[in-house]
Amino acid sequence: MRNIFFYLSILFLFGCNTLEKEVPLKITLNDNWQFKGIDTLEWKTAVVPGNIFTDLLDHKIIEDPFIKNNEEKVQWVSDKSWEYKTTFKLSDEVLKKKNIVLNFNGLDTYAKIYINGKHQLNTDNAFNKYAISLKEIPINTTNELKIIFEKTSVFENSAKLNSKYNLPEDKRIYTRKAQFQYGWDWGPKLNTAGIWKGIYINAWDDLKFDDIFIKQKKITEKKALLSVEIIIESASDRDVNLFTKINREIISSNISLKKGKHTYKIPIEISNPKLWWTHNLGDPYLYHFKFQLIADGQIKDEKYIKKGLRTIKLVTEKDSIGESFYFELNGKPVYAKGANYIPQNSFQNKVTDTHYEKLLTDVVKSNMNMLRVWGGGIYETDQFYDLCDEKGILIWQDFMFACAMYPGDIEFLKNVQKEAEQQVKRLRNHASIALWCGNNENSEGWKLWGWQRNRSEKEKQEIWKDYLVVFDTILPNTVSKFSDTNYWETSPKYGRGNKKYQTEGDAHDWWVWHNAAPFEYFEERVPRFMSEFGFQSFPSYETLKYINQNNSINLKTNAVKSHQKHDRGFQLMEDYMKRNYKIPTNDEDYVYVSQLLQAKGVVMGIEAHRRAKPTNMGTLFWQLNDCWPAISWSSIDYFGNWKALQYKAKNAFENVLISSILENSTVKTFVVNDTFDNINGALKLKIVDFYGNEIWSNYKSIEVLKNSSKAYFSFEIDTIDKKATVLITEFKNEKSYFYFAKPKDLELPKEEIKKEISKTKNGFLITLKSTVMQKDVFLYTEEKGHFNENFLDLEPNETKTILFETSAKSLTDLNIKTLNTMNATY
Repeated sequence: MRNIFFYLSILFLFGCNTLEKEVPLKITLNDNWQFKGIDTLEWKTAVVPGNIFTDLLDHKIIEDPFIKNNEEKVQWVSDKSWEYKTTFKLSDEVLKKKNIVLNFNGLDTYAKIYINGKHQLNTDNAFNKYAISLKEIPINTTNELKIIFEKTSVFENSAKLNSKYNLPEDKRIYTRKAQFQYGWDWGPKLNTAGIWKGIYINAWDDLKFDDIFIKQKKITEKKALLSVEIIIESASDRDVNLFTKINREIISSNISLKKGKHTYKIPIEISNPKLWWTHNLGDPYLYHFKFQLIADGQIKDEKYIKKGLRTIKLVTEKDSIGESFYFELNGKPVYAKGANYIPQNSFQNKVTDTHYEKLLTDVVKSNMNMLRVWGGGIYETDQFYDLCDEKGILIWQDFMFACAMYPGDIEFLKNVQKEAEQQVKRLRNHASIALWCGNNENSEGWKLWGWQRNRSEKEKQEIWKDYLVVFDTILPNTVSKFSDTNYWETSPKYGRGNKKYQTEGDAHDWWVWHNAAPFEYFEERVPRFMSEFGFQSFPSYETLKYINQNNSINLKTNAVKSHQKHDRGFQLMEDYMKRNYKIPTNDEDYVYVSQLLQAKGVVMGIEAHRRAKPTNMGTLFWQLNDCWPAISWSSIDYFGNWKALQYKAKNAFENVLISSILENSTVKTFVVNDTFDNINGALKLKIVDFYGNEIWSNYKSIEVLKNSSKAYFSFEIDTIDKKATVLITEFKNEKSYFYFAKPKDLELPKEEIKKEISKTKNGFLITLKSTVMQKDVFLYTEEKGHFNENFLDLEPNETKTILFETSAKSLTDLNIKTLNTMNATY
């Protein structure tokens, strides 16, 4: 590189844009595919990207595994090998290029690739990209591409047979693909095969970009110093010009290239940079970078990158309690609020851009600022991370290892090294990536789940050594070498059987649910950062009807049972329901109360974590979404319907939270402030009965310090009728309802809710009013849409207006369910 010049004139910009382009050609090969079983003769049309299950579904060869108990009927699909083929044509323009490369973005998983009948390549990792140089093999104008996908069991059985030890958890550990496809306690066993990502050809002559990394060197309020590390592939030694456009500013850099593939560093300085923030704390501002490679008066290649400038680091420092665990964004501690994310469908080709947009918009609407991409799923699409950048959502990114001990042979380690390098380099320009984590619960499983039982000391040492090679050497070294992101070995740091889980690192607290501890346990045991905790519920009526393929709600069918993957799931929900609610006498009400139950438990956890700030600096519940219609821990079901948890978590994740607790006969009211500004205002408290009569009230002017949590008011309630009253607290624009008794003990009056419905441009406005306190008001309809509020408390004589966003022309079947009017028994 020689000199860097800043050209600010419009004429220069126009001149650059009018240069002739001779950029690499890209030809997609997603059309005209066919498939068949390796032991059958008839070829059938296939969809690419796709998988064998959806292709068989399209031809009605199998029944839909997402409905009834059809999952068990399609297991034979994974026990067969399959082949796909297509033909592709290369024009004279392409054939004359000096370089022609066939690229595979994702093959699931053990594939043999043939071109014109000749074997070219084997693949063994669904997460990796593969490429074949077509200049090194005989090709024609018209060519045949055939891919044979061998069943995973062949390789897994062989690997297990050759393994020195019997490793947990079964054979999936030997195959680098989405682990959840082997079945999980929320998902089906649907082990796919096929071309799950696109295939394309690149053709070029002398020059092209191989990769661009916008590396942040130093960022202050006045200046951002960047180093753009560009890998350029050149056929010869030559001088070229690089045009870099950042928003409207142009930088021209002269570069002396060497033959081959080399890295060139371009320093860039941005004055008064606009920083990227999470959506709840500021603007997730993105700079638009455009890179053009100029030679011989032509644009030889160009690349676009949207980049948010920010600093992000994980802070783990020894303190009086143990060791901190929090994220610091642009030099400020940020409280992480969100959930764990799993793949949105067992069949990834069914996830559209619309699905990504809706779900991540829901995340923002719900005041979440972080998602954890869980390690048993997939490294998500570019679209997913682009949207997280744009919407201001931080991503805790697991590597794809979960709940198992993995092999340590040389070939497996090489495979992992390649996978890690590809994924870290792919994602490193995303402002949303906050952390790379090695695995989900592998270390906890080894130390606390009995996996060491009946093993010799030598065996245990060797298995743990293999673990450390991957998670303490290969992965952290790869993250450090190719990115600026922090690395965390395993989640959680300690399992719940270790006393340190409360004082150090992140925690997965499953005493509630798996160990059947009461919800109050969340208030007693608060860790430094809660990265997993949760509770199950039934999904929406729509989803249950879909599972049963019946318009009535029936929870006792074999279909419903087959969509509950936790062996104690139904019983645990029943046990917790008895503790907290009256048991409904019909299935429709049971579904409703199951969602209230889930929301109650998880929100108790969220509020306990937030009250403990700054000791605790994050709460991510399990889980945000579903991969199929299921009874699960999700807050948003398979069809995108918000459960009660999502609505109540939205309120619990507000930047300013009012949270009260009852300790013996003393009520303490906290105000939590996640913003970076002090807030002054009046804290107003009143206790009313369920008919609206005021029993007690008080008022206090307070200043809530920035980024803080504090109890601002406390009082005794010895003489209050706890079963028939509620505490209503207001601060600024926030309001909370705190009940002194469990829902099953509340003496809620039965009274109707008056409703009025009016049509609007985007749906319907629904006005509600009642003469008594109505708890957990649930609105539902057969029409597809979204209520901006639901599962809400309606005060006596309060008028509440709710928007139902829908494309429906009419709303004639609006139903209302409340805890007041539900038929139930103790």
